[in-house]
Parts: sequence; C-alpha cells; structure tokens
Amino acid sequence: MLEQAITFDCENAQLLGILHGVEVPSKVAVLLVVGGPQYRVGSHRQFIQLSRYLAQQGIPSLRFDYTGMGDSSGDKKSFESIDEDILAATNTLIEKTKAEKVVIWGLCDAASAAMMYVPSDDRVAGLVLLNPWLRSDAAMGKTMLKYYYLQRLTSAEFWKKLFSGKVKVAESVGDAKGFVKDSVASEQTSQQSYQSRMQKGLAQFSGEICLILSGVDLTAKEFEEQTLGKKSWRVLQSKNAQLHKIEQADHTFSTKKYKQEVETITANFVKQLASRG
Repeated sequence: MLEQAITFDCENAQLLGILHGVEVPSKVAVLLVVGGPQYRVGSHRQFIQLSRYLAQQGIPSLRFDYTGMGDSSGDKKSFESIDEDILAATNTLIEKTKAEKVVIWGLCDAASAAMMYVPSDDRVAGLVLLNPWLRSDAAMGKTMLKYYYLQRLTSAEFWKKLFSGKVKVAESVGDAKGFVKDSVASEQTSQQSYQSRMQKGLAQFSGEICLILSGVDLTAKEFEEQTLGKKSWRVLQSKNAQLHKIEQADHTFSTKKYKQEVETITANFVKQLASRG
C-alpha cells in the first residue's frame, strides 16, 4: 500500500500532502479537506485510517495541509478562503492518480468549505459531508433549547441537583431566556456570507451528496435544524443525496466503531459513483 509525501504550490505557499493508493488505477479519487484546527493526520488519526482503508478498497486519496496549517507554509487561512488550496490539491490528485473525477470529503468547516468550492469545478462528482459547520445565533438558540435545556428537564440528575441547591436557577433562567430570544429572531435576517455561499454552492452542484450526521453533536443538530426539510436546501432531499445518521457518535466519530462505519459509508459511496462511469 503506497503512501507518498508530496509538496505542491498554492499561490505563494508550498503545501504538503500524503498520497495513498496511487498504484491502483481508479476512475474516482478522494480528496480529504481538513477542517481547523486539525492537520492532515486528523483527530485520533482519523484521516490516516480513512485513507489507508480507502487504499485497501482500491480507492486513491490525498490528504493535505492547507495554507498555514500543519507543515504547509504561509499564513493560516479561514475555511471561507481556501478555494485556491482545494483547487491546487484537486489538480495534484488528478495529475498523480489519472482519476477522471474527485470526491471531496470534509468534516465540520472542511465540509462547509467543500460546499462553497464545488460550483467552480466540474471535476467534482461527489461530496461526503460530515457534520457541516452552519452556525447562526437563531439556529444555536433553537438547538440549545431542543437538545440541551429540554433534555435537562427530563434528567433525574438535574432534579437532584436542583433540590440540593447545586443548580444556579437565576443564571440558568437567564441563559435560557437568551437562547429563546435568539431562537425567535426573525428568520428573514440575511445570513452571513459563508452560510449563503454554502447553500448556493450545494444548490448549483450537479453531483452526488453523502451527508453523515452524528447523533450526539450540536454542530450536526444545528445543520439539521437549518437545512433538512427546508425549501432552500431541497437538494438534500433530492435523489442525488443520501443521509446517514450515526446516532451515538460524537462530532469526530472518535470511537473505532464509528470511524469504521464512516469508512464503510465513504468507500461504498465512491464505488457507487465509479460504477456509473
């Protein structure tokens, strides 16, 4: 199983990446985009393990550090500003593997970056999006109310603490009021630019989407609250999209079981794309 360290240029920076499985010809290769503040290894070695699993399945991949992260030079960029990095990595991956198409894989704000990038590159045939970052005050308020405060009211431990005086009632009520205020804020308020770019990017994408959401993660809950079932995000309910929920997984799928589940879903998605020619 070949693993090869490479460098490639992006604007005025030199980026470092690791190629996996390039000795096996494949129509589709996978580009792992790293979210901040991670680098190409990933939390609990997730990206290494994923790339090695894909190589075993005959799927080449490239994981890399974008500008200013890990061993790549330059000043660190925001996830909103890494289109050129993704383009340079895509060019390199296709050049090295001779693949016809690319699937971009991203977790958290890397998934968000991928969604913003895809309208500009028709070589991208698929997206694997894990717990995309889509933060807004209103969504955060609704999410905290639904998945934190309401769940606390049904917790025996909460009531034990309340009656023992260990819960600061006034402080908790103040927090809850703040979240209520956010949650009922006008949904007509214009979204921040990256949120709008994510929605527009996905709407313009003609490829296939694999969305993977953790069940124990507020970032995933926020994304779900803002997108699933919404007209402006109807692409996620289209025939080109598939949704996988891993109910007990945390944000980074940190256990061996959940990492392996993500690996299997990813490999199956890429193989399906490759089989369609």
